Order: sequence, then structure tokens, then C-alpha cells
Amino acid sequence: MLNLKPMFMGKTTQEDIFLVNQIKAGTNIVGEIKSDGDMRIDGTLKGNIQIQGKLVIGPTGQIDGEISCQNAEIHGTINGKVTVNELLFLKGTSKILGDIVIGKLAIEPGAQFSGSCVMGNAVKGLYNGQESSTGRTERKTETKTIS
Repeated sequence: MLNLKPMFMGKTTQEDIFLVNQIKAGTNIVGEIKSDGDMRIDGTLKGNIQIQGKLVIGPTGQIDGEISCQNAEIHGTINGKVTVNELLFLKGTSKILGDIVIGKLAIEPGAQFSGSCVMGNAVKGLYNGQESSTGRTERKTETKTIS
């Protein structure tokens, strides 16, 4: 398991708090990642990822495992369950094969999604270890390209 935090050289400044962990294109990781901050992945991860902040999967990014984060912007490919406490933004190049549990969803034309979607207050209950049916919307879908 990788437990990533932004590394600082020398004196820490207020701007350093907003640094983002990055996994560059061409990097392949097998294992679990946990981070308290934001993260951008342009490489490949086979394993689960748990981020306390925002997760960005770049156009070359590929995840094969479960994702849990506060907010997410997806340009690349995910094969697994995605749980986002607040906003999941699927860009036009994104492809998700798996279920999503989200607070809010934004989808650009061209995005592909295959799985079920649970949206609304159910996410907050899941983060507290219990599922709430209040404000819950569930929808089963087939693979679709939004255009």
C-alpha cells in the first residue's frame, strides 16, 4: 500500500499545501493507494485508491480497482466501482465499466458508462458505514456513449 502525501523540500509555505500528487504516463503501479490530498493519475493503477481530496484521471490514466474520493474528474478509463462523496465529472474521453455511487454527476458528450448509478444522500450514509435511502436515486444502465 502506498500512503502518499506531497513531499516538501526545505521550508513549507502556504502554497505547498495545495500541491497535487501525480502518477505520470508510463508509470504502472500494482497495489493500494491512500492519500490525504489531491491526486492526478496519467499512468496505470491495478488496485484500489482512496483519496480525501480531488482525484483527476488524465486521458492516458487507467484504473483497475475501486475508487473512493471527495471529488473526481475522469478523462481516462476505470474498471471498477467508483464512490465520490460530492461531484463526479465525466469528460468526453472517459470510460467507466462499473457501478458508481455519487453525490452529483456531470457528463460531457462522448463519455461512456456501463453499470448502475446511486446518486444523492445515499453517499453520505455510505461514508458513515450505513446506506440511507433518503434522496436516493438508482438507475441501471447499459454501455452508452453520450453525444
